[in-house]
Amino acid sequence: MEPITHFLTGACLGRAGFNRKTALATLTLTLAAEAPDLDIPAGMIRGSAFTFAHHRGFTHSFLGVPLDALVVVGFVYSLWRIRGRKIKDSKLPPRWGLLFLYACLAGLSHILLDFTNNYGVRPWWPFSEKWYSWDIVFIVEPVMLGLLILGLIVPLLFGLIDKEIGARPHGPRGRFAATLALTGVALMWGVRDYEHRRAVHALEARTYNGSDPLRAAAYPKLIDPFHWEAVVETPTFFALTSVDSLAPEVDPEGNLEIRYKPEETPVTLAAKNSYIGRVFLDWAQYPITETEALQPPQQGSIVLFQDLRYARIPRTLTRRRGGLRKAVKIDRNLRVVGDVYETKKGQVVVPEPGQR
Repeated sequence: MEPITHFLTGACLGRAGFNRKTALATLTLTLAAEAPDLDIPAGMIRGSAFTFAHHRGFTHSFLGVPLDALVVVGFVYSLWRIRGRKIKDSKLPPRWGLLFLYACLAGLSHILLDFTNNYGVRPWWPFSEKWYSWDIVFIVEPVMLGLLILGLIVPLLFGLIDKEIGARPHGPRGRFAATLALTGVALMWGVRDYEHRRAVHALEARTYNGSDPLRAAAYPKLIDPFHWEAVVETPTFFALTSVDSLAPEVDPEGNLEIRYKPEETPVTLAAKNSYIGRVFLDWAQYPITETEALQPPQQGSIVLFQDLRYARIPRTLTRRRGGLRKAVKIDRNLRVVGDVYETKKGQVVVPEPGQR
């Protein structure tokens, strides 16, 4: 999920009652809920290929959660010391062991939220590189954002009203509203899971150009919970379509697209054996390649890797997500020159690790 949803989830966890046990609970939970994404700026130092390979790796794993929590608690402790150990309620001091456990819980919430979308997570890393994804929520979920924001804002509004009428405050506010918001998110997931299963079953129940599906998947759209982008694999091609889970009906808009599986060649095999090729194929669920012969032929070829899960997402969005299309340049001797990315001035080739 995008960062704001993670921050809001941590804040709601704090307001749901954890802030009644120790000072600094809401701050710790809010920061720890986003802490696993520290791998993004850290990976950017090593380049785009390294970032792609290690994003949602160690920091998004069960083994990495305690380390994420330790970093957050250390940061909060430093702020507390800088502020002269000042807190709002002197009767509720910070309990650092409990704050560490809270930070671990918030880190687990980050893994759960990332699991709900179709990019996936590797929670068992480094023991297993397998990706897991629920595929029920888009990377930006307006309904979820609305619930979490209301869970935090409504108590503040009631607090202003109480202040105006002179009512006496009774401890930290917002427990009921935050709990209700988190419950609403869980119920939303239940509805999305039900609709997702209906969509997948509808995809698996029909043939495509006379071919039975080997497997099928449905991926969420922004806002609309009843229409899904779909990928179906058959022995010779992939079918890209949409599905209405409310009906349920496959291809209601008549936009079925067939993408035939390309023939394997020495060029594509060399590209798949490259660093970025291995990383991409480890992550992709429906990978497909396109080969472009450069002119003059002495320049070699460029092999583009694409995961059909994202084939119908605008490229402007996939670029912001770190470039979900990858390309490798192969010379005419089938040697990997490096991975390719696009700029406004054209294509740039970055050497493979070890060739710099």
